[in-house]
Amino acid sequence: MRTLLLLTACSLAAQQPAYDLLLKGGHVIDPKNNISKVMDVAIAGGKIARVDENIPADQAKVVAPVSGLYVTPGLIDIHVHVYTGTALRATATKADSSVQPDAFSFRTGVTTMVDAGTSGWRNFPDFRDGVIRKAKTRVLAMLNIVGAGMGSGSGENNPEDMDPEAAAKMAKENADVVVGFKSAHYAGPGWFSIDNAVKAGNLANVPVMVDFGAITKERNLDGLLRDKLRKGDIYTHCYSGHRLEVLADNKVNPAMEAGRQRGIFFDVGFGQASFYWYVAAPAYEQKFYPDSISTDLHARSMNAGMKDMLQCMSKILNLGSSLEDVIRMSTVNPAREIKRPQLGTLDPGAEADIAVLRLDRGDFGLLDSAGAKYPGNRLLASEMTIRKGEVVWDLNGRAAPDWKNFPYKRRGELR
Repeated sequence: MRTLLLLTACSLAAQQPAYDLLLKGGHVIDPKNNISKVMDVAIAGGKIARVDENIPADQAKVVAPVSGLYVTPGLIDIHVHVYTGTALRATATKADSSVQPDAFSFRTGVTTMVDAGTSGWRNFPDFRDGVIRKAKTRVLAMLNIVGAGMGSGSGENNPEDMDPEAAAKMAKENADVVVGFKSAHYAGPGWFSIDNAVKAGNLANVPVMVDFGAITKERNLDGLLRDKLRKGDIYTHCYSGHRLEVLADNKVNPAMEAGRQRGIFFDVGFGQASFYWYVAAPAYEQKFYPDSISTDLHARSMNAGMKDMLQCMSKILNLGSSLEDVIRMSTVNPAREIKRPQLGTLDPGAEADIAVLRLDRGDFGLLDSAGAKYPGNRLLASEMTIRKGEVVWDLNGRAAPDWKNFPYKRRGELR
């Protein structure tokens, strides 16, 4: 009898589908593994189980037809502002422009966000407990070198609130979440913000992202990129024009090329006022391409020229990068910049974070931060987003059962 039960159990197990979800017939782009072809992607237990051609549909509990679409690793936006909604944050500043991460991530194919300096070491625990741990989106953080972060009463210009030792201690105690430091908006004298951020980065062995703030004769792009920043640090807002990234003769500033040769990464960081066609177009003509695409998402940028991650990617696509390179700039490259090589990939065994994208063709007007229009003929849109194997955005119900077969729970019946 025991043998019979065991055989029956084995037979039932053999009949169970091996995969929870199968994305069938899409064009897979996985830059880390140099894949760009029509393949299927199978998911089981929240992980990538298999990427292969012609995986049988009967091996999956749910099959999502994605023919004609692009299947990529979940997008990584390494410059956002999402520290909002906590009591401490509400009382700290009247100018809070952060947005709630889950409200904006999945509908744009983004599965990982990096908050870039909204919190510092003093208020990071509140951000961690009130936002990061509650979000479905993977939220990581770069700590502002100013202890109170962007909510500081004195802005980000106070050297007395720049404590690299305390910042590094907080980063090391939260190494699962903190991926770097941010120096931003500094308009005081000297190099205090940069020097302290780099010191903290050395102590914690993480990169520094720089929003350079106001330049002066002493504190300029040349000194920053040739001397102050280290290999692996990140210069965001690379097409802003605010720091003479492109000179008056439309030539890329030689400091930018020197920084690239030193191993500094260049990030888009579109934002409210940090991406202009008069900078990006000549830079592209001279083959100065970004390493990573990011939004600088906040309440004042999301409804302006920036809009969202896919719009930013579409602008880089229409400037001349291939779709494969645009996906690279939005997945494996930012993962490398924040030292998270397990992200931005469809490796079997990796957490199943996936974006399913549609590429529309037509006549589109693409805006920069000034509201100036650049003509484009390709525009990316999000069809489906998967986080940890769960479908969290499904624009056209590709993974959903037909309503006629859905096991509804009837409501409104008399008791």
